[in-house]
Parts: sequence; C-alpha cells; structure tokens
Amino acid sequence: MKEKKQNDFTALLGYAGSYKGLTFLGLALSAVAMILGMAPYVCIWLVARDLIAVAPNWTEAANIGTYGWMAFGFSFGGILVYFAALMCTHLAAFRTAANIRKQGVAHMMKTPLGFFDNNGSGFLRNRLDGGAAETETLLAHNLADIVGTAAMFVAMIVLMFVFDWRMGGACLLAAVISVVTLYSMMGGKNAALMMEYQTAQDVMSKAGTEYVRGIPVVKVFQQTVYSFKAFKAAIEDYSSKAEKYTGGVCCVPQSVNLTATEGVFIFLVPVVLLIAPSALSAGSFAGFITNFAFYAVFSAIVSTALARIMFASAGLMLAKTALGRIDTVMNAPVLETTKDPKVPRDNGIVFHDVSFTYEGSDVPALDHVSFAASPGETVALVGPSGGGKTTAASLIPRFWDTSSGEVLVGGVNVKDVDPHVLMDKVAFVFQNNRLFKTSILENVRAARPNASREQVEAALKAAQCGDILAKLPDGMDTVIGAKGTYLSGGEQQRIALARAILKDAPIIVLDEATAFADPENEALIQKALRALTRGRTVVMIAHRLSTVTGADRIIVLDEGRVSEQGTHEELAKAGGLYARMWEDYGKAVKWKITAGKTEKEAD
Repeated sequence: MKEKKQNDFTALLGYAGSYKGLTFLGLALSAVAMILGMAPYVCIWLVARDLIAVAPNWTEAANIGTYGWMAFGFSFGGILVYFAALMCTHLAAFRTAANIRKQGVAHMMKTPLGFFDNNGSGFLRNRLDGGAAETETLLAHNLADIVGTAAMFVAMIVLMFVFDWRMGGACLLAAVISVVTLYSMMGGKNAALMMEYQTAQDVMSKAGTEYVRGIPVVKVFQQTVYSFKAFKAAIEDYSSKAEKYTGGVCCVPQSVNLTATEGVFIFLVPVVLLIAPSALSAGSFAGFITNFAFYAVFSAIVSTALARIMFASAGLMLAKTALGRIDTVMNAPVLETTKDPKVPRDNGIVFHDVSFTYEGSDVPALDHVSFAASPGETVALVGPSGGGKTTAASLIPRFWDTSSGEVLVGGVNVKDVDPHVLMDKVAFVFQNNRLFKTSILENVRAARPNASREQVEAALKAAQCGDILAKLPDGMDTVIGAKGTYLSGGEQQRIALARAILKDAPIIVLDEATAFADPENEALIQKALRALTRGRTVVMIAHRLSTVTGADRIIVLDEGRVSEQGTHEELAKAGGLYARMWEDYGKAVKWKITAGKTEKEAD
C-alpha cells in the first residue's frame, strides 16, 4: 500500500512539469513555517520561568518584553513563510491541473471515436475536469499540511520531552490514542469499506443526474421517484453503506479520538498530581510550576496537530480517488497508427470477412461480413434493429477496429492509412448531429476551418438552408443558442449536411439522415443529400426503405451476418427478408386512423 501511494504521488508530480520544483520548495517552506510556529511556546515557557522566579516582584523580570517580541517575530515569520509556501504549492497545483486537462484532452484526441459512444461527455468531464480539480486541493493545501504537520509533530515530540518527560509522555499518550483510532477507521480492512462508501456516493450522483434528465418523462406518466428504480436503488445502497461505515466503523473510534484530542488536559492532571509532592520536597517547585504552565498551554496544540493529520489523510484518499478517475481517461485505448502509412488509390470500400465484437459482449455484432462499394456507388445497409448496420458503417472511419478480417478503402486496409488522411476522405451525417454554441458560419466551417465566407454560403445553399438563414437576425453569423435562437431537428440536420458538403470528402457515411425530420424538412434534406452524394461513394443506413430503392446495391444485415444483397428489384422478387420488410413497410405507410378507428376497421 505504501508503494502504491508513492506511485500515485509520483504520477501526480509527473503532470507538474517544470513546476515540480515549486512543489518541493512549498513543502519545505511549510515545514519551516510549522517549526517557527512552535517557537512561541518556548517563549511562553521562558516568560513563565522568569515570572515565577521573581514572584511576587513581577517588575524584576526584565526580559519579558524581549520574549514577547521574540514570540511575535516567530509567529509573524511563520505566517509569512507559510504564505510563501502556499504561493508555491498553489502555482504548482494550478499548472498541474491545467496539464492534466491538456494531456487528457490530447489523449482523447488519439482514442477511437467509438470510445465516445461508450463514455458520454458528462462521464468524461467528471473524470477529467472533476479529477483535476480535486488534485488542486491536494497539491495546494493537503500536501503542504501533511509535510508541515509531520514537521510540527516531530518538533512537538521534542518539546514534550525537553522540559519534563513525564508531562510530555502524558500529552503524547493522547496523540497515540488518536493515531490508533484514526487508523482503525481508515486503515486495514476498513479502507476497502470506505472505498465502497465513496463508490456508492459516485453511483448515486450519476443516477441522480440521469433521474433529473428523465423528470419530463416521469411527470408525463405521473410517476414518482420510486418508478426510477436505478436512482432508488442507488440511494438505498449509499444509505446502507454510509450507515455501515459511519455508524458501525467510525462511531466509537471517532468518539474516543475526539475525547482524547480535545481533552489532553485530563491526561496531564493525574501526572501532575503524582509528581507534585516529590517536586515540593526537592525544593524545585518553581520549576515544576513553570513546566506545568508550559504543558497546560502546549496541550492545546496536540488537538490542532492531530486534526491536521485527519484532514490531510482524508485529502490523500480523495486524491487517490481523483487519480483513479483521471486514469480512466489517460488509460483509454489509443488508435494504433502504422509507421509506414499507405495512400488509398481510389474511393472504393471493401469488407473482407469482417467480424467485430464489442468489449464485454459474448455475441459478435458482425460475423464474417463481406461486401463491396465501388467508387461512386451508393450502398445501403438495411435490416432489423441490432442487425449490425451502424457497427459496419462505424468500421469504415475506424470508430472501432475489426476483431478479424479487413476493411479496405481504396485497396488499403484502414489500419494502414494515416488517421488524418482517412478522416479527410470520409464525411459523416448522423441521426443526431451536434451543433456548437457558436455562429452558423463557424459551425459549418468546422469541416474546413480555412474556408471562405463565400464557400460556406455556397455549402449552406446546396444544403437547402436558405429559409433558415432568412429568418435568423444575423444570417449565418447568428449564434446558435444565444438570445433564444434555436433550430428544429430537421434544420439542425440541414446545417450538418452543409458542413459535410463543405468538407467535400469523396466517401459519405449516412446514418438515417432523415430519421427525425418532418415531411417538409425531409424533402429539403433529400435535395441536400443529392447535392452531397453526387459522384461520391456512399454508404447509407436506412430504416425507411423508400429512401434506398435507388441504391446501386442493398446489403441486408441480420444478426450480424449478410442475409442477402442486390438491387431493390432483385431483392423484392427474391422473397427473402428484404421482401418481407418491404411488404411490411408498404402496409405501415398505408396505415392510418380515421374517426378513432384504423382504416381496416372503418371499412
């Protein structure tokens, strides 16, 4: 466990870069500051010694003022040094957190795009941004407090035994009890229980976020929180683990800990009563009273030191959790790139005996799939839900890599093509396209940042976006989401099509581009699609079979296998799965409701 903590600390400092030295300087200054903070207690002892020596003639104690100024000087110096320590650790902490975020984003840029399908933006933000924020607290405060407290603890033990080892031992006993109780709560077998408690808290937070997003559905169907079983289960699990940890593990040890640290004086008094008679008979009663005064005042610092240790330990545990969250991003699989990249000779696509299984699944999403799309051809992927259509399309731009077999673009395995070259050759239009909260101009220009306004305007025109620009206050300079400016799903789809048209890629992947469009928008989208796909190799996924009747080839996927392939006319006559799907589609199109009855019932 000790080695693991050291590795965590080393990993954390690895993100500090050139600011690592500031961290060590800050830790050293924190230790010096805590030692300077102990010096006034020695001054108190000197004041008590001189006053008791001349009692009751207090005016004869000539050095009282000197000791007071010394105490003030040590205290003020400790504050200044501690301030300098925190300046160093904060600068290092901010740079470290910034580097974590930068390196995390840079690493995510190297991951397969499919990684973002399994890990949502909220999850990744919590892991990376939230984890980086928690490391700021560790580096800026906790580590400085840990080192400073360690230095203070050593100085405290030395001072305990300088004047009277018996009184010092009584004060130390409280510290020993506190350390033992803290370990009983956070160490050994209870460390795993605390980790379970923290994990349950994290799960409850995720479930709470999901529940809040689902409140409209809950309200529409007049349900309650109990209808959201995942949230209810997460709350109950967290409550159970919290009660088990706080009530079953921490209750008694924490009570003993607080009693010992806040009542150090109760350990000191019995010792004083035992040694007072011998001090009186030995004629050293004045020294005895001086030492007792010192330890009576000094005992208050024991609780402060131990409280620092407890909070610092909690900070270490939080930092360990934060590093674990950050590692989920930093350890994400990286898209492998070849050292000898090849350039595709054309825009043809070939699937050669391709199989693919998602991580954690035992059933292949694609099972020995083979088909081809010649340059300039339009190939449609159809079939029942879960048949593997989206999976097949996602292998072309390497959202994922095949488990076996090859996906070829221009006669070259996509794994042997430079990722940047591959991305330049492929444009995508998905069911749910995301627009950035910026102007329409910049949204479209994301496909080609150096494009001129005229080129963007031409792409918008080709995507049938004229009516959208006409109603916006600033045309294509209008910022999406600002001042109540929002677009419908179909309008967003047309903006996304303009982005794909501007990219001017030779290969187009369409994933049900008209799925959520109303009839008016669908007609405009179909016109835009004709402009986008003209002269290009197209792989399109469709559930609405009327959109694929003109495809050069239709691939029917069922349970991850190619069930049949051919033109619409060939497949409709074959009497297979496609023919049944086409028949069902025809019935669904004709189905309507009249006067509260289906057409069949009305007849």
